Amino acid sequence: MGNQGDSLLASIIYIAKRHHLRYDIIVLRLVLDTDIIVAAMRSPEGASSALLKVAANKQVLLLASVTLAVEYQAVCTRAEHILAAGLKANEAWEFVQTVISLVEPVITHFLWRPQLNDPNDEMVLEAAVNGGANALITFNKRHFGTISSNFGIETLTPAEIMRRIKL
Repeated sequence: MGNQGDSLLASIIYIAKRHHLRYDIIVLRLVLDTDIIVAAMRSPEGASSALLKVAANKQVLLLASVTLAVEYQAVCTRAEHILAAGLKANEAWEFVQTVISLVEPVITHFLWRPQLNDPNDEMVLEAAVNGGANALITFNKRHFGTISSNFGIETLTPAEIMRRIKL
């Protein structure tokens, strides 16, 4: 152990192992496409919901720009999603506010448009690039093609990322 930081890290790992605690040295930085938020709201037992629970436990870090957070609100509070989720309007609003409270805000320094066909996908990609995300989580991998990988960002489904997290 060369320096004090290494010693502190070794101590944390030792204590975590001794007490059978989960520890992660690298926290994954993820941007969630809006379809993931909607799926979590509509299906509390699915992989999207499980991913939000992992974020609430600080095992991954969620990232979003203001424009992406506004889209989360706009889409999740649509009548069709509220009805499908079996929620009341105020419950859907609370759900979305809780999700947004888990997010680290991303400041958009660079606009990379146009890269994709859908402007809503563009804001997801921009949040991922500007936030230094490891992965972009979506059900619409086809929409992002290989573009996200050009920025060193993987495009994964909720099930794929949950398998990687191994929970």
